[in-house]
Amino acid sequence: MKDSLTVGCTRTILRSVRSFASDALYKIGMSEMDVNMLVLAVDEVCSNLIIHSHSCNPERHITLEIRTDDDGIFFDIMDEGKLFNFMNYEEPTLDQLVQDQRKGGMGIILVKRIMDSIEFFREDNRNVIRLYKKFSNKSEANS
Repeated sequence: MKDSLTVGCTRTILRSVRSFASDALYKIGMSEMDVNMLVLAVDEVCSNLIIHSHSCNPERHITLEIRTDDDGIFFDIMDEGKLFNFMNYEEPTLDQLVQDQRKGGMGIILVKRIMDSIEFFREDNRNVIRLYKKFSNKSEANS
C-alpha cells in the first residue's frame, strides 16, 4: 500500500491529515488503539511543521506519504520549511514542565515513544521526516 496527501499549512487541515492517516491504518487492519497512537504521532509532527516551520502559511505545503512493507508502516512527512530535528530536542522533566507552567512540550516526547524509529533527511530539495512503526501482528501486513 502507498498513498499520499498534500495540504496547505493551516491548522484547519489537521483534521484532514488525521482522517487520511486513520483511514489508511484501518484499511490495513490495525487495531483502534494502534490507529489512535499512530495518528497522534503523525498529527504532532504535522502540526509542529505547520506552526513552527511554516507559521501557518497556507501558501506553503506539507505532504504525508504512507506506505507499508512486510514488517511495518512508514509515514514520510515532507516539506520545504526550516528543518527542525526534534531528535536533538532535550526532553524536559515533569518537574520542569510543572515549574515552568508549560502547556506544550509533550508532543515530541509522545512521538519518540510511539514510533519504533524516526529519521530526518533531505531528498529532492525537501526535508523528510520518516516515522516507522513495526506491525504488532502479521495480519496487519497482509491486509
